[in-house]
Formats: sequence, structure tokens, C-alpha cells
Amino acid sequence: MHDDLPWADLALFAAVARCGTLAGAASETGASTATLSRRMTALETRIGRRLFHHGAQGYAITQDGAALLVRAERMEDAAADIARWRTEGQGPTRVRISAGTWTAQALARDVRAYWSPDAKWVPDFVHADADLDIARRQIDIGIRNRRPEQPWLAGRRTGQTEFAVYGVPSAEGFIGPGNDAPRPPSARWLLREHGDQIVTTANDPRLALALAEAGVGRVVLPCFAGDRSALTRLSGPIAELTCEEWLVSHHDGRHATPVRAALDALFDHLSQNRALVPDRVRD
Repeated sequence: MHDDLPWADLALFAAVARCGTLAGAASETGASTATLSRRMTALETRIGRRLFHHGAQGYAITQDGAALLVRAERMEDAAADIARWRTEGQGPTRVRISAGTWTAQALARDVRAYWSPDAKWVPDFVHADADLDIARRQIDIGIRNRRPEQPWLAGRRTGQTEFAVYGVPSAEGFIGPGNDAPRPPSARWLLREHGDQIVTTANDPRLALALAEAGVGRVVLPCFAGDRSALTRLSGPIAELTCEEWLVSHHDGRHATPVRAALDALFDHLSQNRALVPDRVRD
């Protein structure tokens, strides 16, 4: 049928609808904001219904959009179920792990410290600064900066993460986030405390690090990443940005043998590389 809707467009629609912004959906899907804008406009034209309210605050979903999202998420569930069925009996199971830029990079670099090729599972990294949906099985394990609140999620605290200012000693000013970049707490703190000292911006923290290494300006980094870079730590830990680190998984899905093995391996590795603090110190 020529009127069939492409599954790929519905998956992109679901990401935009959940994130509420093209930038957030771009981080989740890997598609550019220009591509997402074009595909959403084409989807609205093809369906003949308004799916979003476009405005300064982003892409707010309409009533028709909410109705389509319910149906699109059923398709996502079916696709995830088919993917799991397809991989059954085909060797080690891929366990999808989501983390922010620096944690994902550190885990990929140190993978042999907690995983070996003869393990029953294989890490399948999904880089995302925004939280991906564990309930919808977009991922199996998320590494997050807070205790999970939803009753269908389980969490294990690995420790805490500290942030500090890094740069070459001669650098002046700061490198800020680009207009279309995600705004984690560290970016919001930088804009609030040093917004008038920003000399340039980058929409990816790895680009900001490269600029800092070239002496263009200073950056705010988690200490576990900054201390392994070529930069010098130029401040003490920023108390306002210190946060907990949690391994989060689906309450039922965590009992699957590959996911349980991944959780145990990641917990042992991360808890050795983060300063564990007593529960009573939690915010």
C-alpha cells in the first residue's frame, strides 16, 4: 500500500514527542535536527493531522500527536521483542547500556576491565545525554545521576561524581554549550556562574575538550574524565554539581541472566572508580 507509514519515521516521531525538542531527539536518535524537522513536517502532511505545536519552547505534542505516540510505542515494543527473539541462541546477548558522554567514553575505553570476550553478554553502548526509556526497553541499563523514582525501575548506587574546572594554566574564559546542545547541570551552572566569560561554544562536550586542550578556554568536566585528560584541574570540586551515580534497570528485566551479569560487572567496576558515600548523605 502506498499509504503505509514508514516505521523509521514513526520511531523518529516517538523520539521527538518524548523529548519535546529536536535537539533532544537528535541526541537520542543520531539524526540531525534538520532531518528531524523535515521528517516531522512530511509525517504531518502524510497523516493529515497536526502532531506538534511548534514554538520557542520546542515541539509540544498535540492531542492527535499523543494518540499517535501511544500507537508508535506499541510498534517499538513489538520491534524490541522481535530483536530479542532474533538474537536468542546466537551467542552472547547484547546488553544495551546508556550513559552520558564522559561515562560512556570511559566505559568503552576501560571495557576490558569489566568484560571479556568469553562472557555471556556483550556491551552495546547507546550514547545519550537524555534519559532513554527503560520501560519501553530502548535500553537495558542506564547510568544516571539520581535514584530512580518510577516503581518499575530498580537502582544500585555506585558512588558519586564530582566536577571541577579544567584547562591549560594560561587559558582565560570558558567554552560554553552550543545553542542546540543538551543542557546538563554542569552546562547550566557554567552559563549561570560564568556566562559573561564564555569566549566560544561547542555543541558536543568532546569538541569543548579539544578546544580547551588547544588553550582556547576552560571547561567544566567530571573529575574522573578531567583527571585523565591532558588538562590541569584549576578548581576544587564544585559542590553544587556533585551528584550520585546509579545503575538503573527494569525491575523485571534485571533478572535476565545477561543483564544481571552486566549489572554486577558494571557495579564492581564503577564502585571502584567512584567514591562511595553513606546513604544518609544523599540529597
